[in-house]
Amino acid sequence: MPKFVIERNIPNVGNLSKEELTGVAQKSCSVLNSMGPQIQWVQSYVTGDKIYCVYIAPDEESVRKHAELGGFPANSISKVMHIIDPTTAEPFA
Repeated sequence: MPKFVIERNIPNVGNLSKEELTGVAQKSCSVLNSMGPQIQWVQSYVTGDKIYCVYIAPDEESVRKHAELGGFPANSISKVMHIIDPTTAEPFA
């Protein structure tokens, strides 16, 4: 199933307390549970004014629906085409 990276523009999100972030995560999980197992939240990276989320979903529309139901922005949704890491630099055996 495809992976997507979602960029969410949320001013000052990096200044949220642990309790506030817990509430955001709980809301997201609640919406995901109502949508069924076809969409999964992998993890998110919180920066100063943005959250970058990684989701596994059948399509972009499912990601947009999750954002709409949860009241979260989805300013950019990009399908992951390839994943590379330091081992990608290793020569072929």
